[in-house]
Amino acid sequence: MYQWRKFEFFEEKSPQKSSIAEQVTGKIQCCSSGRGKIVVGCDNGGVHLIDRGFKYVYGFQAHALSVMFLQQLKQRNFLVTIGEDEQTSLQQSTICLKVFDLDKMQPEGSSTTSPLCVKELNIFTNQYPESKITSFLVLEETHRTLLISIGLDNGSIYCIQGEIARHVSRFQLQVESISGKSSDSVTGLGFRVDGRALQLFAVTPASVSVFNLQDQPPRRNTLDQIGCEVNSVAMSDRSELIIGRPEAIYFYEVDGRGPCWAFEGEKKFLGWFRGYLLCVIADQRTLKTTFNIYDLKNRLIAHCIPVKDVSHMLCEWGNIILIMSDKSVLCVGEKDMESKLDMLFKKNLYTVAINLVHSQQADAAATAEVLRKYGDHLYGKQDYDEAMAQYINTIGHLEPSYVIQKFLDAQRIYNLTNYLENLHEKGLASKDHTTLLLNCYTKLKDIEKLNVFIKSEDGIGEHKFDVETAIRVCRAAGYHEHAMYVAKKAGRHEWYLKILLEDLAMYDEALEYISSLEPSQAGITIKEYGKILVEHKPTETIKILLRLCTEEGESTKRGTSNGTYISMLPSPVDFLNIFTHHPKSLMDFLEKYASKVKDSPAQVEIHNTLLELYLSIDLNFPSMSVDNIDELSLESRSLTLDSASGVESNGKLDDGKNMDREKDRLVRREKGLSLLKGSWSSDMEHPLYDVDLAIILCEMNAFKEGLLFLYEKLKLYKEVIACYMQAHDHEGLIACCKKLGVSSTGGDPSLWWDVLKYFGELGEDCSKEVKEVLTYIERDDILPPIIVLQTLSRNPCLSLSVVKDYIARKLEQESKLIEEDHQSIEKYQQDTATMRKEIQDLRTNARIFQLSKCTACTFTLDLPAVHFMCMHSFHQHCLGDNEKECPECAPEYRSVSEMKRRLELNSKDHDRFFQQVKSSKDGFSVIAEYFGKGIVSKTHANGIGSNQRSGNGSSIDF
Repeated sequence: MYQWRKFEFFEEKSPQKSSIAEQVTGKIQCCSSGRGKIVVGCDNGGVHLIDRGFKYVYGFQAHALSVMFLQQLKQRNFLVTIGEDEQTSLQQSTICLKVFDLDKMQPEGSSTTSPLCVKELNIFTNQYPESKITSFLVLEETHRTLLISIGLDNGSIYCIQGEIARHVSRFQLQVESISGKSSDSVTGLGFRVDGRALQLFAVTPASVSVFNLQDQPPRRNTLDQIGCEVNSVAMSDRSELIIGRPEAIYFYEVDGRGPCWAFEGEKKFLGWFRGYLLCVIADQRTLKTTFNIYDLKNRLIAHCIPVKDVSHMLCEWGNIILIMSDKSVLCVGEKDMESKLDMLFKKNLYTVAINLVHSQQADAAATAEVLRKYGDHLYGKQDYDEAMAQYINTIGHLEPSYVIQKFLDAQRIYNLTNYLENLHEKGLASKDHTTLLLNCYTKLKDIEKLNVFIKSEDGIGEHKFDVETAIRVCRAAGYHEHAMYVAKKAGRHEWYLKILLEDLAMYDEALEYISSLEPSQAGITIKEYGKILVEHKPTETIKILLRLCTEEGESTKRGTSNGTYISMLPSPVDFLNIFTHHPKSLMDFLEKYASKVKDSPAQVEIHNTLLELYLSIDLNFPSMSVDNIDELSLESRSLTLDSASGVESNGKLDDGKNMDREKDRLVRREKGLSLLKGSWSSDMEHPLYDVDLAIILCEMNAFKEGLLFLYEKLKLYKEVIACYMQAHDHEGLIACCKKLGVSSTGGDPSLWWDVLKYFGELGEDCSKEVKEVLTYIERDDILPPIIVLQTLSRNPCLSLSVVKDYIARKLEQESKLIEEDHQSIEKYQQDTATMRKEIQDLRTNARIFQLSKCTACTFTLDLPAVHFMCMHSFHQHCLGDNEKECPECAPEYRSVSEMKRRLELNSKDHDRFFQQVKSSKDGFSVIAEYFGKGIVSKTHANGIGSNQRSGNGSSIDF
């Protein structure tokens, strides 16, 4: 132990000479500390309390004669004393135990001002005979329960257990005596509490024993056959028993002896303070007494000071207090950690400093600071390996750039690599640290370490580095395999594919990898890299897309209906952008998808896209398409052939290409027309494509067949014939009018007027067509002859012979109609003249009634009789009450009156009148009919404005 270093980690806290207060009279026999005070007991029976700074508080007479032992409790402000009082009877012992409540004083009327004594108990009884007390110890089991152990010189231990001021129980423990000798006195006691287990150490000069107080009766176990004298017993903070003998200091646990420390000299006092061993040692050779403080963990002497005759040693206020025999006091306190470390740093004792901070459980920041200084010291000595070992222990507290900068400057790449590896191992590395470490590996070309760093992860996703940084660095350094490994394990599919496609051009492997992904993830990756895949592997890429968008067989596994499942899959529209420069592949993809999925939610968008592809004039994009590359190669070959065989070969090649293009265009247009018709059948109200877009596409690409179909479906018949007119397709124009100009099938007869107008303005000879048109106009009586003549007269290329037959037939027909009208007029005039003559005759001449029989009863007519102007006569009694109306003529008259009334009502229905005029082939005939039936009211004779209406407002003036 003489090799242990000595340090001054403690210092005297009272530089001036300190001593116990003068109020303490008598010899100090015992002392205790706790609750911020020191309590001393004297041989005159007095107990005195001393405050911080050794200021006297107060004292009182605890016992009549002397105070032998005392202990200040921790949980409550109680004081337990053992002392000698005056003997009251011959049978009763003078030794008694008292418990004082230091928070309560005796009543003011009492003779003393001492604290209240809450318990007084005789230690010795008939059952527990009297003997000399050699040791004393109190354990606070709970807030109120105490366990008091009293060691005697006969090897017995009296135990008193119970609540303060209430009933207590006693039991006795017997320490094993050495054979051939009397029982040894108990020189020291110590309690060990481990959960609910409670043990009591008992020390004699010749043995060390432990009692298990949980057993009934308590079981004793002898730990050693050596012991110690009084005051050489202490307990460590780990509940180890410490005894001091002249040759060494021994530590004991409940199962036997522990470590032994060979400190020579008589151990006057032993103590334990904050992990330090306190020893007052008397050297028999030099006759000097020293007070040593040992740091057993770090094997150093924290303080050493010569002292006089020490009578008591205790700890209070964070200091160590030694009371001498002359009542002088030595107070020693521990220096702060910073002061101790500064002391060690000045001596370059960094190892001791590190051990010190570890043993005293300093915070991690303080420990890291010590390690940093030690590392700087070693770095200055160019001991880089050992310096790095210290810096590694500072990870988490010291800024990594501090260490990295040092070793970058020193060009110690191996040490720097080691530090960065540990930084990643602890999960504290940033992206820059990962970059630096990977660069170190690549510069060292240490593939083995690179493999360990990249591939030795514990679980999927548990990376100790920034994944993206690792991929970037490995990729930049050409370590594509490592970059792909990290990307695949981290689930960074976009990086994995980027390396496969952009760096390695491994298209088949990329497609295989995409196929192995989950459908959702595969869709994301193929959106990002689909352009490259379509360019190099169009067929395989389309297969993957079809599987993603249709998932054949998966809907059966999932147990969902086809329509429901299709709506959950990606839409082909989402992948249109990857075919930007490859329209043929897009057309192939959409055709295959449409053939498999008939009720896709994106059906309209798909058909729109297919229509655009089908109807476009040229599918090739000159700058990007694969076909163009082939064309360029063919052209280059043709140029080489031209040099040998002339330009004719190039011309043949161009003709062949043009023929192929035209053939492809025709095939696509046939597909487009089929799509237009198939997606808008007769039983469908709306088509499965955008009609407006389809019309625009047909117009842009001059797709006449498509336009005709769409216009006809939309019933835009005039636009249909306009297409034929624009194309000068006269045969088709007339055929179209034959189909669409029949009103009985929902057609529009006015189309013939548009066709006639077209031929009239054509400016070329179209006699044949005009004659055919006139045939249908004449058949359906669509136009008057005058309109026909006026329209055709505008075309100077048409001769009169074109309309000669038509006019002749119309004139003949008109002549017949005129003749029929003349006959009708004459008939109506004769009827009118007869009616007028009859009216005049009725007004001017008398009527002679010569009927002799009644028209009603056919009996002979006698008076009274009634004669009507219609030449019917009746008996008056045959007429009844109706004498104003002829019964025979009344029905006819009423029918005429009802017809007139209905006509008058119809004259008020203006909408019906105009509708008849509009829908009739000859509107004039409708108006004439209204005038002829007298429906239209006459104008006023005085000629006041032709717009004036009759009073009842039912007539209409023309």
